[in-house]
Amino acid sequence: MTLRKGVGLPTVGEFGDPAVLLELAVAAEERGWDGVFLWDHLLYHDQSWPVANPTVTLGAIAAGTGRIRLGNLMTILPRRRAQTVAREAVTLDRLSGGRLVFGAALGSMDEEYAAFGEDPALRTRAARLDESLQVLTRLWSGGPVSYRGRYLTVDGVRMVPGPVQRPRIPVWCAGRWPGRAGFRRAARWDGAMPTFTDYGRERAVPPEELAAVVEFLRAERGSLDGFDIVMQGWSPRQDPAVYAQVGLTWWIEAMGWWRGGVAEARERIAAGP
Repeated sequence: MTLRKGVGLPTVGEFGDPAVLLELAVAAEERGWDGVFLWDHLLYHDQSWPVANPTVTLGAIAAGTGRIRLGNLMTILPRRRAQTVAREAVTLDRLSGGRLVFGAALGSMDEEYAAFGEDPALRTRAARLDESLQVLTRLWSGGPVSYRGRYLTVDGVRMVPGPVQRPRIPVWCAGRWPGRAGFRRAARWDGAMPTFTDYGRERAVPPEELAAVVEFLRAERGSLDGFDIVMQGWSPRQDPAVYAQVGLTWWIEAMGWWRGGVAEARERIAAGP
């Protein structure tokens, strides 16, 4: 399988300007990258930093490009209303001509829940995420939907139009290895984006660690045909081809203030994938 390469853009700090994000996304398409993916935050650790809304920004990127895949890595679905997200996602998919990928995760910041009076407990967030994904994808079908869960209720609703992509917009889910719960969830959908407890920006992920994730997902699903394995990283510190050998299908080149900010992002994107 061909390894596709995308650009991962923060939406905070000096990247918290939607005009800059649009500029970088258009440049990524022009330079041959396969996708552009944004962060999803309401707040950031330093609340003096600007934060851009990723959904609005993706609308601009969808209208300003014609080829690249686009989406959030990852949408923090448990703190959003699934019915609103369903409308937003379909609108983005249609605006982009069927190029949206829907990433979903619990979120890394408890404060984005607690500061607004919502339960930050991981167990609650996980349950809301699972229910929200069920509601979201059923609403995308365009057929009548009734659902009654612990947190979400839908009473005989039909939402049209549906997305361009069939059978649905691809859904990727995040997981943090060596934890298993996030990967069990991801195995029920269309892709997984692993992060690692012991590895990250300062310590490159050993290929055998990703291979362990891939084998776990294979055992859960029975087959990885049509399933995406997605990882963020920083080349040339890491060689995407090495990870492709153990099953990676999407490499996301992670941009950020820690590697030179917007100026460096412009240079790296211009260099091509």
